[in-house]
Amino acid sequence: MLNEFVEMFRHKTGYQIVEPAHMELAEPSIGDAFQSCVQQGAHRVIISPFFLGPGRHWSKDIPSLSAEAAKQHPGVSYIVTAPLGLHELLVDVVNDRINYCLKHVAGEADECSVCAGTGKCILNQ
Repeated sequence: MLNEFVEMFRHKTGYQIVEPAHMELAEPSIGDAFQSCVQQGAHRVIISPFFLGPGRHWSKDIPSLSAEAAKQHPGVSYIVTAPLGLHELLVDVVNDRINYCLKHVAGEADECSVCAGTGKCILNQ
């Protein structure tokens, strides 16, 4: 799903260099993604955590991993942006998801791509 989001983000924003990264347990790592961005010509790397709220990963882990990656690329600047947080547009996203799911259980829409084939999008009694 992260890779699909990255493609959507690249297409919608027009940013040419957009790479997914994982902090741990999956690849590519932040270091690998940082390097990939630089290899593609980036002189500034923007690390944008896909988290709802700030926590230890945002305040400590990601900055530390980003700083370590940046050491390998002198002259390349970077920033770790704020997490999604309490943004007005998130209300619209959540409301859109709720409305779509309600349409699905009413038989007015197919399952969304997240729920497709999981059997999870049902109205429980």
